Amino acid sequence: MDPIEKAIRNALEKGNAEDRAFREKVYRSAFAALERATQSQPNLTVEVAIKRRKNLQARITSIESEFMPALPPEPVDSPEPAATQAGPQPGAAVPEVSPDRQAPARAEAAAPPVHLERPSNGGAVNPAAGPEPRVDIGVAPARRPGAAKSALPGAEVAPDRDERRARPRRRPLAAMFVAVTLFAAAAIAGWWAFEVDLFKLPSEIDTSVHNPPMVMEGEDFDPDATPPGLSEPGAAQDRRNWITVFAPADSSAVNAPSGATAEVSEDESGPYLSIRSGGGASVIFDVGQGILEQIAGRKVVFDIVARAEEGKETEISISCDFGELGDCGRRRYVVGYERAEYLFDVELPEGRPGSGGSLAINSDFANEGNAVDIYQIRVSVVE
Repeated sequence: MDPIEKAIRNALEKGNAEDRAFREKVYRSAFAALERATQSQPNLTVEVAIKRRKNLQARITSIESEFMPALPPEPVDSPEPAATQAGPQPGAAVPEVSPDRQAPARAEAAAPPVHLERPSNGGAVNPAAGPEPRVDIGVAPARRPGAAKSALPGAEVAPDRDERRARPRRRPLAAMFVAVTLFAAAAIAGWWAFEVDLFKLPSEIDTSVHNPPMVMEGEDFDPDATPPGLSEPGAAQDRRNWITVFAPADSSAVNAPSGATAEVSEDESGPYLSIRSGGGASVIFDVGQGILEQIAGRKVVFDIVARAEEGKETEISISCDFGELGDCGRRRYVVGYERAEYLFDVELPEGRPGSGGSLAINSDFANEGNAVDIYQIRVSVVE
């Protein structure tokens, strides 16, 4: 037997269980004892308290159904189904059991007090020893309210006033975020529709094919422009401080190996050194040690002022050897008959050169015997 039902039946045995008023007092005492037990446990959740109240109501309904008088047997030829004969008589009313109902006190039918104590073991409530009968209401699993009502259709159990239902919490921040997101999406859709002219009338939409005007691109070639590495004579002299490496007035720093020639000449353009390479041999121009000391660890630009023989265009190659300061690789230029400057830059490492260097020029890289007139060789530090 369930502990709750057993406790209520024990209390009913202390008095006249056939008296309806006595039974109601026992039921109210059981509800009061349950409320005191619930209030003495502050850590008890609302759901567990509601479950205990419903369990108590179901037990009271089940016990009260036993005191309902049985209906007299119906005739055999009655058309009523047998299921309806088991119900209570219309005149037999089931008492309403409510924890908050106050019935008039009767001295001749006083109900025994019902106590519910908080156990030390944290769960079950045991009856305490004493002269008065008590109801021991433990934590028993509650039956479904629908099962108790189906067993006794006429029993009416008042709902507990303290029962509260869990209400879903409102989330204003989530609703605000959704609203802002929808507004932003609508704004973007409106802007896109405006850009693609969805708001224009069919008569306002231009359905013709847009043909952009033809653009004639000019050629990259400029006959008046100076080729890379080439400039007009004297154009760079106004912007740099030049150090002279070679001048026709001093040809002692020129060395023409076997098969190559170097001769000083002069015409209306000024003095120059005409060099001609033979068998692939290059003419060597000395670069003094003092010059290398001035340009060591700096980025410098070499300038060679030259022209080809009249009516003969030639391709020259230039290489250099600066000893401890390295070299400049090989440079190639196409030289025409007009006097021009041929520039190349090189970055020299830090250090003190132990001797001078040299600069070699091959007047005809194709080895066809063409000559080149050298007017000047100079170098300048890039600031």
